Amino acid sequence: MVMPIKVLIEPASFTLASHVPIFFAMFFSPAVAVSVSIGSAVGFLLAGFPIIITLRALSHVVFALIGALYLRNRRESLLASPMKSQFFSFWIGLIHAMAEVTVVSLFFFGLIPGADYQDGFFYAVFLLVGVGTVIHSMVDFFLAQVVWKSLGRRMTRLAKQI
Repeated sequence: MVMPIKVLIEPASFTLASHVPIFFAMFFSPAVAVSVSIGSAVGFLLAGFPIIITLRALSHVVFALIGALYLRNRRESLLASPMKSQFFSFWIGLIHAMAEVTVVSLFFFGLIPGADYQDGFFYAVFLLVGVGTVIHSMVDFFLAQVVWKSLGRRMTRLAKQI
């Protein structure tokens, strides 16, 4: 709600840095990542966003949990290697996109009422939500990584305590 740049092209919405708290939470632990993801979805619900956006936010639990489990014992080595970091960012972005595409597809095909899309599936769901989410996810992961690294050893010590 306070992120500065928002692009809305139904059914996709992209808010710069909106995933940074989730990625940041992934660096701590799976429990923190899932909690932040659920908190984000509840925030969207309480703010009165459309149900499709709220459910897309809830789908973040999937990539947050998978990513945090992977990072649990690999965080330092992954963050130390730009190649590993980009590879992880891409794959977690694909998981992120698949979860959101699944949610939007349920609305697109009318399995969950509440949305009426005039554009075709390929454009509306695959390109806008799927490809757009991978790119958005990778940008936000990069931002979270920059913040984590800038805080240095303090964050590593804190993460070990959690």
